[in-house]
Amino acid sequence: MGSSGSKIISSTKTMDPKVHKFIKSAITKDKVVIFSKTYCPYCKMAKEVFSKVNQPFEVVELDQQAQGDAIQDNLALMTGFRTVPQVFINGTCVGGGSDVKALYEAGTLESMLIG
Repeated sequence: MGSSGSKIISSTKTMDPKVHKFIKSAITKDKVVIFSKTYCPYCKMAKEVFSKVNQPFEVVELDQQAQGDAIQDNLALMTGFRTVPQVFINGTCVGGGSDVKALYEAGTLESMLIG
């Protein structure tokens, strides 16, 4: 009955105020923002979905940013996951590439983009 099965994750990372401000500015400036990596197939999947529905989107390619790792670390603190892509619609994280594709296939993505 000890803690050997515990799922508690301890993190020593803290939010970087400048990076947090950059993220908040990005996700409030544009309707759709994708934090991505150029080589990631799930990132490409998310971009393809928004192209299909003719929705403009802003992309932050983390592997091409000097602060890419710091941005990804701060996103993890904000959203609870570190993977890419991280897709924001109207300032709210809706998940990754598979999540966006599922929203599209369910017919709910378009209504999210209207709001």
